[in-house]
Amino acid sequence: MTLFLLLFVAMGVAPLSLGLGLMLATRRRIAIPYPALLGSILFCALAFNLVFFWQELWLVIPKALTPGLHPTLFHNDHQWTGNAPIAELLQGSGAVATLVIGLVFAALLTLRPGLGDTIRLFCFWMAFQGLNQSLVQLAVGLILPGNDVGRALAYLHVGPVGHVMLAIVAAAGLAGSGATLARIFPGQTRGCRVDRSMAVGIILLAAILSIILIVPFRIPRNPIETTLIPLVVNLTGAGWTVLGFALAPSETSNAPIRVRLAIPMIGVLALLLIFQLVLRPGINF
Repeated sequence: MTLFLLLFVAMGVAPLSLGLGLMLATRRRIAIPYPALLGSILFCALAFNLVFFWQELWLVIPKALTPGLHPTLFHNDHQWTGNAPIAELLQGSGAVATLVIGLVFAALLTLRPGLGDTIRLFCFWMAFQGLNQSLVQLAVGLILPGNDVGRALAYLHVGPVGHVMLAIVAAAGLAGSGATLARIFPGQTRGCRVDRSMAVGIILLAAILSIILIVPFRIPRNPIETTLIPLVVNLTGAGWTVLGFALAPSETSNAPIRVRLAIPMIGVLALLLIFQLVLRPGINF
């Protein structure tokens, strides 16, 4: 646990502190639009659970296709019966799938600047969760061999030099993710940029407050899995995104963000019902 907390300080708290420190020079009072904030809280929770489900799905599918393995998918985990040596390697498939979906949504926001604000906000948080869940999982796997990526690395017999190189990859990936997310945050189209202070406020508050909505999706499970893991992922992603905003050019305009709150509200409620009523008993593959 000590190593885990030190890793969180290094990869989450440090960039967040640096980013906030760099922005203090331009500190001023800013009004945060509540529809954009509430929409971000809802979409952050929705995206976390959609991406997590996507990860678990792609942990299950490769095992279902492997002779001798019989996996079961739950709302907050998966398990399997049977034996196959490659099962340990397949524990890394979820992180790969998560990274891919993050890259897809980031590319969608880059290539389709004309999307409406509500859709862009959803895509932003999907990119945020996809990129950060995968990269944080990689970083954690380097120090905790029991996590999914750690088990895959052990199967591949990755040595100390490989761990160092992967740590550099994880750090560079998080830095690149933060810079990209700062650039594709909703409202930044047609040469306009949202107010950086407003965007940072929305991202930080959404990353923290969305935990309240994420917990019901993950229970019953131990507190580390229900609360600590989402908090680490969200604050790490927020820290690098804040730093990305701090290093970006100064804003040129205060572009508004218009969000239809009914869409994320319905999405969160519908997904929670699916998680707890359909997936919680388990689906055998």
